[in-house]
Amino acid sequence: MLNFDFYNPTRILFGKGKVAEINQHVPADARVLVLMGGNSAKTNGTLAEVKAALASRYVEEFSGIEPNPSYETLMQAVAQIKANKLDYLLAVGGGSVIDGTKFVAAAVYAEGDAWQILTTHGANVKKALPYGTVLTLPATGSEMNDGAVITREAEKAKLFFTSEKVFPQFSVLDPTKSYTLPTRQLANGVVDAYTHVMEQYLTYPVGAKVQDRFAEGLLQTLIETGPQLLENPNDYELQANLMWTATLALNGLIGAGVPSDWATHMIGHEVTALHGLDHAQTLAIILPTMLSLRRESKRAKLLQYAERVWNIREGSEEQRIEAAITKTRDFFESMQVKTRLSAYQITKEDIPALLAQLEKHGMVKLGEHGDVTLDISRTVLETSI
Repeated sequence: MLNFDFYNPTRILFGKGKVAEINQHVPADARVLVLMGGNSAKTNGTLAEVKAALASRYVEEFSGIEPNPSYETLMQAVAQIKANKLDYLLAVGGGSVIDGTKFVAAAVYAEGDAWQILTTHGANVKKALPYGTVLTLPATGSEMNDGAVITREAEKAKLFFTSEKVFPQFSVLDPTKSYTLPTRQLANGVVDAYTHVMEQYLTYPVGAKVQDRFAEGLLQTLIETGPQLLENPNDYELQANLMWTATLALNGLIGAGVPSDWATHMIGHEVTALHGLDHAQTLAIILPTMLSLRRESKRAKLLQYAERVWNIREGSEEQRIEAAITKTRDFFESMQVKTRLSAYQITKEDIPALLAQLEKHGMVKLGEHGDVTLDISRTVLETSI
């Protein structure tokens, strides 16, 4: 097992009716900005619950944060905070709203161009506003980690940053808030969480038995729960298991002491930036191809994955590896998420622009070994057509 430093200060308030407990965790004299995406928080009553919990505190709203939160929109929130002297943030939404809130929290104190938070991947973040979250879409795990991904539309750039300064102080996880989600968003959440686990689990063995078994359990839970959720979106236990699995997939626990990959994510970000696909859609496309093309460097873990997650024990090593990759692709398809670029009208002619973006953003040595070059990324994209 590799050396590691694990830190996670986020308090989790899990279960039905937990929104009311916000009152115990936001300072009584706070001047609060509630950040949201579209109108769902208003129409489904979640915003009213949040405001009731905030009681007599001063509250303003900011809505319109996109599914891929944009720098341009978020800087409007920063301006509102500065103009009205707001000092506490509350994200009500899914991973995009929470990611956007993280950026806003840090950008309020940015010196110079706030975009440098992204170009330095958070290295220049010295201070951030405190905030909490009310999760309405389980997927990204952003409610219990210190990372965010932000898009700058003017540059077609989608970059990430991390900083311990932007951990949520608390997150409300009420599974009933996911009952009204469209099928597409539920399916995306399952695929997103699954790929988060895979990026930390399917690398190479380092003797981390606890992390491996934990990751395998999360994957099996998603395989079991995902298809059932599409048929029964109002099942509390199914929603609860997805919500907690998605949180645990990226709260730092299964990634402590093990190597991680993230090449699938980095390529996927560029597909989203240029073509507007949902984040999970890009992951479903790239991951199976990435596993197939890098099967030699991932051989030991692929065989472990085949046996422990998919119960594949018969056949040669190559046959077992191929079967596991096929089952992964089939699982994504069973969640109604397509696994080919061509399904989204992306062709071979679009690949040079994607590679140019990867190069522009320094994504030229990706993966757990730093050996995913632009040439390999090209092959991944071409094979994913």
